[in-house]
Amino acid sequence: MMPAASPDAVDADALLPPGDAALRAAMRGWREALAQERRLAANTVEAYERDLRQFLIYRAARAGTPTIPGLIALKPRDLRAFMAARRAEGVGGRSLMRMLAGLRSFARFLEREGHGSVAALGAVRSPKVERRLPRPLPVTAARAMTAPETRPDDARDPWVLARDAAVIALLYGSGLRISEALGLAARDAPVPGIDEVRVTGKGGKVRAVPVLPAVAEAVAAYLSLCPHPLDPQGPLFVGVKGGPLSPRVVQYAVAALRGALGLPESATPHALRHSFATHLLARQGELRAIQELLGHASLSTTQIYTKVDAARLMSAFEDAHPRARRRPPHAEAGRAPGETVDAEQGSGVHAGYAVRQAALGEPRRKPGAERRNA
Repeated sequence: MMPAASPDAVDADALLPPGDAALRAAMRGWREALAQERRLAANTVEAYERDLRQFLIYRAARAGTPTIPGLIALKPRDLRAFMAARRAEGVGGRSLMRMLAGLRSFARFLEREGHGSVAALGAVRSPKVERRLPRPLPVTAARAMTAPETRPDDARDPWVLARDAAVIALLYGSGLRISEALGLAARDAPVPGIDEVRVTGKGGKVRAVPVLPAVAEAVAAYLSLCPHPLDPQGPLFVGVKGGPLSPRVVQYAVAALRGALGLPESATPHALRHSFATHLLARQGELRAIQELLGHASLSTTQIYTKVDAARLMSAFEDAHPRARRRPPHAEAGRAPGETVDAEQGSGVHAGYAVRQAALGEPRRKPGAERRNA
């Protein structure tokens, strides 16, 4: 007599993506190619595989078990119906773009393996998505978050507070991603005397980033307090039990700082990286150099920070321009009707005119010259 199945037993086949054996084998080969040949980030590979699984589940519910010939014979209306269904479920345009990118990647793999071309994917356009500008922090807020004395939770162990301060200092001081900071090995610890560190970014690309003295001091303070022996080949930053530090812990630490400092929800760990780039650009940093520091494969990715800086410049210009803000007539005693006031400096029309000249590159004129030349 066969023993009864345990209620907690999991059907292994239920965890596999829908499809026949050939399709599942192709998916395994595609995943290995993404990770090993194209060297995509693990999160990207996982997202692509998840999107393909969802598409296969959708097809299985409408056309039976998916097969490779069935995918080759797809029609554009099949893909558009899937996108419409996902949109109805509340999936945003960016997620739909990634979904199409994953499906196209799998289609290219099938074509490379000699199965044929999925022509339908070429007839479907990606949804248009407005590119959102990064939201960097003000300089004072970014510096406050990296300051060792700004730690809202005094109940935690001092070495844990020092660890969080060191990680946050690397995010803003060197422009690292969380994965890059937590991927540093103990042997590569940027301590005083080391002015650069090599990090592994997306796609396994290695780049050198500068280490400021304040960042090196924060890392040294963490190492001096850390109670766990660090393996030189192991991670530099560890958790309370000595294992690799989770990115969620860093996110929680930043959220606590955000509440203590009264910062908006946009003050995330990645916002510190945005702040690094934006503040460099505001200090006349070269765009190509910032691209290399951030590890961007394309300069167009880095150029988005020029839009952020231009938006801030225009905001300051509108605040300072004599005709940007006008007070009601006779709003102040002794001020002539129609005379403008600079909101930042409190100066009159002539000082505001000088600001406009400086902003537009016009030669400085003496007060009253504009009336004589009118």
